[in-house]
Amino acid sequence: MSKILIIEDEAAIRNVIKNILLDEDKSYEVEVAEDGEEGLSKIKSMDFDLIISDIKMPKKDGVQVLVEALEYNPDLSFLMISGHGDIETAVDCIKKGAFDYISKPPDLNRFLSTVRNALDKKVLITKNKELTTENKALKRKVAKRYEMVGESEALGQIRNIIDKVADTEARVLIVGPNGSGKELVAHHIHEKSSRNKMPLVEVNCAAIPSELIESELFGHVKGSFTGAHKDKEGKFELANGGTIFLDEIGDMSLSAQAKVLRALQEAKISRVGADREIKVDVRVIAATNKDLRKEIEEGRFREDLYHRLAVIVIEVPGLNERREDISQLVQHFSVQIAESSGMPVKEFSDEAIKILEKYDWTGNIRELRNVVERMLILGGNPVSKSDVENFVKK
Repeated sequence: MSKILIIEDEAAIRNVIKNILLDEDKSYEVEVAEDGEEGLSKIKSMDFDLIISDIKMPKKDGVQVLVEALEYNPDLSFLMISGHGDIETAVDCIKKGAFDYISKPPDLNRFLSTVRNALDKKVLITKNKELTTENKALKRKVAKRYEMVGESEALGQIRNIIDKVADTEARVLIVGPNGSGKELVAHHIHEKSSRNKMPLVEVNCAAIPSELIESELFGHVKGSFTGAHKDKEGKFELANGGTIFLDEIGDMSLSAQAKVLRALQEAKISRVGADREIKVDVRVIAATNKDLRKEIEEGRFREDLYHRLAVIVIEVPGLNERREDISQLVQHFSVQIAESSGMPVKEFSDEAIKILEKYDWTGNIRELRNVVERMLILGGNPVSKSDVENFVKK
């Protein structure tokens, strides 16, 4: 149902417009105002999908109503009604934000067509606003998921490097133990870069069988191997214009490494089974928990690829090296887990935090998050020293 306000000081014209609208669509809800002052008052007290306003009116003319109403709500749709002598003023109204104007007496077909178009535009604006709001909410949710929590010196140094390198095209190699937060660093680099409007495509090189890694990265054409039933874009194509994050790159096969090296050198890739080359504009961020120099010595990693990737190296410390962040991380995970699972947020006693700060975190931040979730389920509120001692294995 569309809600329309008619602002017109001549009762006869006001009633004719109202009847035309109701005859056109019984679902229209039509309000009327006798002058600009009353019209503006109704605009501020009710929601309208369209305002049809005369220009020449007592107390407050249509131009004043338009300007003040759009200041109050920039998304309002205005259709101005003008006499023959008001055409210049009507054109000025368009410049000030009105959707359109209709001359008196209005041509019925043009009038109804303009009303429909104005209402359609309103629907589109509303949908776009809803979509924008959803996108912002999703971005906030993603940003919260990848938030870097803590004030330790080690984390401060990482943030400093990210700020310096993010908006460059330099390739970054992130090294550190499993569960230390290398993925968070990659996300922050991408979000702070000029590529953040384009996708960040993640590839877990350790989770993809070696015989499929090339297809996953570069795509394939139909019939190139058993099971290739149709053409498929690879991750490099999907990341075009954005960033590709090659996680656990130390587990990539030597043949795939050679193709990645070529893609970095030439900014081109070829799908498996195809001769045609495809240009790609992709920034590469890689991560590993392995010592790549040792892998090079033992013949499992290409030295030339290492030097291509390691323009900037960011070392992410394990949680044992940033224990001062544990208290903040516990609070962060407690809120995050509670929000996603519907459980109540729990506080952790000072004694419980002290025990957690002394714990040997071989699984790093990932292990700490698991412990917090366990405490939310099994512990009291607040989580006590005895809860930690009973439910956290030494």
